[in-house]
Amino acid sequence: MAKIEVNGAQLTYDEAGSGSAVVLLHAGIADRRMWRAQLPALAARHRVIVPDLRGYGDSELPPAPFAHHDDVIGLLDALGLDRAALVGCSFGGKVAVDTALAYPARVSAVALLGAPVSGNEWSEETEQLWEELVGDVDPQDFTATAAGEVRFWVVGPSRKPADVDPELIRFAEEMDRRALAAELALSAVEVGELDPPAIDRLGELGMPVLAGAGADDLGDIRRLADRIAAEAPHGVRLPDVPDAAHLLPLEKPEPVNAALLDFLP
Repeated sequence: MAKIEVNGAQLTYDEAGSGSAVVLLHAGIADRRMWRAQLPALAARHRVIVPDLRGYGDSELPPAPFAHHDDVIGLLDALGLDRAALVGCSFGGKVAVDTALAYPARVSAVALLGAPVSGNEWSEETEQLWEELVGDVDPQDFTATAAGEVRFWVVGPSRKPADVDPELIRFAEEMDRRALAAELALSAVEVGELDPPAIDRLGELGMPVLAGAGADDLGDIRRLADRIAAEAPHGVRLPDVPDAAHLLPLEKPEPVNAALLDFLP
């Protein structure tokens, strides 16, 4: 674990390996620990950097306006890196796409796993699933909210909790409780968004793009992976990974690691 100042905030990150740089960006319900199986695997060929985004995990949250995509580039600057490939899961994928659109010369490739896109609107199907699987929870009750979010995202709509490794559920809930505290703090800070958002700009992604999802993830997420791969000029659609939902790198590390090693420059 190391700390480095990025745009006025101390960000915490892990690093291993040498070679072309790869930055792994975590999900909004998680922190950098979700990449524990990717760090050693990718470090065999790459310099792998795994940060906690500002406010999450062990990274600071000064009360000043910022944008996550600016922080990614600030991290590269602080580490003396001209370019890096970005790998993002869920919210980290959104940050990766925004970074690639805002700073295309700094991003060599983008790999997206279960990624939403800024400006995307959730379907009525997804809204109804949220009501069915999570319902009304007190946002101040991090334990209950984390249990609901993990049921929605990590178990997924097509599986039951008994179908999923209980250790994965336990670890995901523990990470999400910390992430919920982070999001509450972030709600009091001005967080900049990409303008215009990414959803209608996927054709601007000139670098290689890999888009994938778990077969048990939301239909919206899988359809977004289809759209990203179709609209990015050099997009490739990774086939849905069986028996996996939203935290794909954590749940199915072997096929994810193989796909990333095959894709990353």
